[in-house]
Amino acid sequence: MRIGELAARTGVSVRALRYYEEQHLLAAERTASGQRVYPESAVERVRLIRRLFAAGLASKAIEPIMPCVVSGEVVPELLERLRAERERLDAEIDERVAARDRLDAILAAADAAHQGRPCPR
Repeated sequence: MRIGELAARTGVSVRALRYYEEQHLLAAERTASGQRVYPESAVERVRLIRRLFAAGLASKAIEPIMPCVVSGEVVPELLERLRAERERLDAEIDERVAARDRLDAILAAADAAHQGRPCPR
């Protein structure tokens, strides 16, 4: 399938698909005229890439683990990388929760000080 069809079937922009190729996350064959042609399996691969991005992994983290993730083969190096990414995500979540808690404290103090009236400007 061509890049436009892959984009339509996955809901990912053509630009993003080109980026995935640049990052070695996705591969296409080229026709004699240079057009990209993807196998049917590219649809699921793009969905997997999107899930990994949604989990907070960067393309630089995804590229080295992709062969193991696709094959299902679990090797010690993959486990180490995935654990490191999980620790990074946990730290990021902790930071966001702390920021939310600070905002909640500010809002509670403002509500108490102004008894529900808007803060003066």
